[in-house]
Amino acid sequence: MLLIYTGNGKGKTSASVGQAIRALGQGLTVYFGQFMKRPEQAGEQKILATLLNERFLACGAGFFRKEEERPTHREAALHLLQWATAHLDTADMIILDETLYALGSGLLTQQEITTLLDAAERAGTHVVLSGRGLPDWLRERADLVTEMMEIKHPYNLGERAGKGIEY
Repeated sequence: MLLIYTGNGKGKTSASVGQAIRALGQGLTVYFGQFMKRPEQAGEQKILATLLNERFLACGAGFFRKEEERPTHREAALHLLQWATAHLDTADMIILDETLYALGSGLLTQQEITTLLDAAERAGTHVVLSGRGLPDWLRERADLVTEMMEIKHPYNLGERAGKGIEY
């Protein structure tokens, strides 16, 4: 099954973490990777590393803002994609946070994601993807799509990201 959490609202990573907890509670083997977040950047990373050990990997280079940083970000994205692909045969579920951001930024290609999804389907592995900017081709392929919609956020009033809330 392919599950996608998308939209401009907060909660995509939180939903992905919740999906991991639910699957772990049912005895599934879960792998969780983060494309854009650097290691030890966000609160969920500490608990995921504790729960999953080597089945958790955050190898991002941060959010992609400057074109001259593309090679570094591309290398990090390919590393995580290879890590995920290598574990398809042992995972019941692979969760890849910020996949859609990496895809929309051109750090990953449609072909690379399609190849991963095809391999996951053959292996019988559930895949969870998150991020903003869901392309139509991926929406069509998904079994479940949840869109988070921002209604109100303190950031719009000039407040900074809150520890334990946004990171």
